[in-house]
Amino acid sequence: MLRENANDLLAFLAVARERSFTKAAAKLGVSQSALSHTIRSLEARLGLRLLTRTTRSVSPTEAGQHLVETVGPHFDQVEIQLAALSNLRDTPSGNIRINAMDHALEFVLRPVLKTFLPKYPDISVEVCCDYSFVDIAAQGFDAGVRLGEDVAQGMIATRIGPDMRMLVVGSPAYFADRLIPTTPRDLTEHQCNNLRLPTNGGLYIWEFKKGEETLNVRVSGQVTYNGVYQLLNAALDGFGLSYIPEDLVAEHIGAGHLIQVLDDWCTPFSGFHLYYPSRRQASPAFALLLDALRYRG
Repeated sequence: MLRENANDLLAFLAVARERSFTKAAAKLGVSQSALSHTIRSLEARLGLRLLTRTTRSVSPTEAGQHLVETVGPHFDQVEIQLAALSNLRDTPSGNIRINAMDHALEFVLRPVLKTFLPKYPDISVEVCCDYSFVDIAAQGFDAGVRLGEDVAQGMIATRIGPDMRMLVVGSPAYFADRLIPTTPRDLTEHQCNNLRLPTNGGLYIWEFKKGEETLNVRVSGQVTYNGVYQLLNAALDGFGLSYIPEDLVAEHIGAGHLIQVLDDWCTPFSGFHLYYPSRRQASPAFALLLDALRYRG
């Protein structure tokens, strides 16, 4: 019975965690029709309905959720222990899945991976670029990358980048017939490019601090994007002011393509951290990557 159900249970766990037959099938490397047949066969053998299916979503039933919570961790432990066997190999190996926003990938992960991966040809890294605050454990990620202030409680966090600043910038063409803002309150008189947050669908509030005074400003303008690189391009194209990480715009400011304003209101904050569940037993491959990413500035 166990042998017969093991692969089918793994298939079910993938669908239940991904909440999607499409994503689960891609993860498992099988067709959606084959995956659907596997789930139906498992439900038939158990005499229980494990998933509730609609045209838009898939979710576990009460029985299905019970399996996720009781059986799922045992399979996770098996995978962890199998990965740990790479200790017996001369060359560390394994696959590491990381959830991170594109800015962190380009400025923190990419430079490290450029030198790390050639040293360890049997280690593969998958990075999913995402601005959402996903449940990394439920989504099958080994770790996530977020700003220090955004790391969820109960996670182990390791700093992998320096402190950061968000800057307000605009193009010379934009300022050709407009006054330079001297206080964040002046932003209400300007066209500003908004960032929409995918987690709650709201617009990102621009945060400023000068001495003991803190101001949070809701800006408005004609352009809204869901990524910082698009906001950079909007500022370069003269659509208005953008609120962007300093390392992303420093070169453009130095070249005169962008003008920085409100510098004395833009204070540093905790930079990028790699975080992962405290209960996770790190594989040798993960431990090596974590050490390579660790910020030592």
